[in-house]
Amino acid sequence: MNITTTPHSWDQAVALFEQRRLPADSYENLYEEQYDVHTGALTVEGNLDLDAAEPDGTGYIVDGDLLVDGAILNTDDGCPALVVLGDLRAAAVYLEGDAKLIVGGDVHVGAFVGHMTDKLVMIHGDLRARVTVLSSEFEPDLVAGELFGPVLRPPYLAPFPGAVAVAPETVLVPEVLLTGADTDPDEWRGFDTPGVHGGRLLERIEAGLPVTLTEQAARG
Repeated sequence: MNITTTPHSWDQAVALFEQRRLPADSYENLYEEQYDVHTGALTVEGNLDLDAAEPDGTGYIVDGDLLVDGAILNTDDGCPALVVLGDLRAAAVYLEGDAKLIVGGDVHVGAFVGHMTDKLVMIHGDLRARVTVLSSEFEPDLVAGELFGPVLRPPYLAPFPGAVAVAPETVLVPEVLLTGADTDPDEWRGFDTPGVHGGRLLERIEAGLPVTLTEQAARG
């Protein structure tokens, strides 16, 4: 990610968190190391692939709003942390590895996807998505505001308060639905969200293609 940043020690990062009134329980599980801080709003063109990012420190702190034209992606372990002290807007968020994502404001995305549990995900505002897909015991550690939009989840996960229960075929484009012809769990990345083919879902998110029927209709 080619952005202008300033290195901050852990003590400096904590001072910034306190100045922006980020609760201590949000950042106490971060690595107490150096972080790359961008001051002000930040716009990223295309996808923000956290696995390919190479910060000088342990992760990025955006002291403002973050707008990503494409998707925020994480599929491997060992990616840098991403702390956004304002709002986060992106085409999609797909988290599968051991991402650490903390947002001080609201999250606005077309799709929010979380698969597997080795993550720290805390949203201090609303989560507003055309669809939220949860798999393999993943749940955000915190959504302090409201969750807007339909949620697809395995039956063993408790529903979010006020979440809308829907069938996947009423929300997702046909290309990402699991069918009887799909017999290899590796191809759908082991997703256990009923009716969802995780592999094709990731492919469309990476390519910037619509994954929801509403987005597909909006694009014409």
